[in-house]
Amino acid sequence: MGIFSRFRKREVSPEVEPAVPPGLLVYAIGDIHGRDDLFADLLGRIEADRERRTYDICILILLGDLVDRGPSSDRVVERAITLSSRFDRVHHLIGNHEECMLAALTGDVRALRYFYRIGGESTIRSYLKNDDMLAQLPFEELAKAFPAAVPQSHVDYLGRGEDMIRYGDYVFVHAGVRPGTPLDRQKTSDLRWIRDEFLSDTSDHGVMVVHGHTISDDVDRGCNRIGIDTGAYASGCLTAIVLQGHIQGFLSTRDK
Repeated sequence: MGIFSRFRKREVSPEVEPAVPPGLLVYAIGDIHGRDDLFADLLGRIEADRERRTYDICILILLGDLVDRGPSSDRVVERAITLSSRFDRVHHLIGNHEECMLAALTGDVRALRYFYRIGGESTIRSYLKNDDMLAQLPFEELAKAFPAAVPQSHVDYLGRGEDMIRYGDYVFVHAGVRPGTPLDRQKTSDLRWIRDEFLSDTSDHGVMVVHGHTISDDVDRGCNRIGIDTGAYASGCLTAIVLQGHIQGFLSTRDK
């Protein structure tokens, strides 16, 4: 879930040189939102990039919001499940949209209505593969049909997602962190949903926070955070950050 960020282009302090541990090559991908075409494209770019690097362990992190809004949420989840064979480690975060999808899959009609309203209609459509059924079913019936259409492997995969991952001086979360709260005391709701309080804050979190959730036209680099949600479902631009030692790089489906 995202709005185009008003908080962009702050200068990164030259004194801050975060790093990941030696031997690690880390890629983190921003919010995919059902754009399996862009997901496949960016993974290809990552494969090409890693071929020219020397490393011991290659890690992939998906920052959450794999589903909703774009047309192919089912295929995005299926592709994500297969990635463990292509990387040494794969992590995926639970975004606010995965949280809502998992709630809708319990059969709760109220949760389904909310999920449908925030972009879940496209996810439901991708799994049902029957637009006529979707148009005709009342929510009470859809609350039964939708869970029946989602493979258990997809439910299990989404449910195994993490809320925070740390490598060296970098922390990866979906939405952000609550300023002034130690990392080990962050609330799940903030990690998945926070926005303005985090985006407008310039205090030192003790780490560089890499996040998605809030859309910006390009990589949103601040003194204490790096946002890489570039609105893939609408812009056609899916972005990944590349970290090796003290070096930061970025890959994008917008790149030629």
